[in-house]
Amino acid sequence: MQKFNTFTGIVVPLDMAHVDTDQLVPKQFLKRTEREGYGEVLLYHHRFDAEGREVKEFVLNQPPYHQATIMLARENFGSGSSREHAPWALQDFGFRVLIAPSFADIFKTNCYKIGLLPIELEEHVVDELFEHVHDKLGYELTVDLDEQTIGDDEGFACFFEVDPFRKRCLLEGLDEVGLTLLHEADIAAYEQQHAAPWQAAVTGERQ
Repeated sequence: MQKFNTFTGIVVPLDMAHVDTDQLVPKQFLKRTEREGYGEVLLYHHRFDAEGREVKEFVLNQPPYHQATIMLARENFGSGSSREHAPWALQDFGFRVLIAPSFADIFKTNCYKIGLLPIELEEHVVDELFEHVHDKLGYELTVDLDEQTIGDDEGFACFFEVDPFRKRCLLEGLDEVGLTLLHEADIAAYEQQHAAPWQAAVTGERQ
């Protein structure tokens, strides 16, 4: 998993509440077995019409937002089913940070697992950020995970909360496999001490 420390990116204003996982990745696209490629179908029914034509009015189809890496949204983002495909699609599209007043718990956990940072801010702060984004095309924010701060180059700054364990995993680039490998020596020692008789015979040791 890619390490996350300080990150600067364009903010896209997705001014929608209760965006559920079926909107993020519609069910007809869940047949893929790989994680890559889901960015193409992110928010598909918002980005494309019934004939598959791009909806030019939708914010993600407008420059410079098609290159955005930070998404700003409203409350209860990622609600609905627990499908992991939703954060996969966001990450595959290019997003590294999501900002909203609240996220669905399972969705938030799935984001952390792949290195996508979900940041919850009070609603009035999110309102202020929406104003900044609408006032300046290509508005950028810098996220400092170590200091747990968000800021721009025009004086806006705020602090955000993050679970210490999740913070450590992001800073060190540790997914579930990486966390397990931190204990590789202990695991090997345990396996050595609890070897089955046939394993001992193979290694030439006695139980």
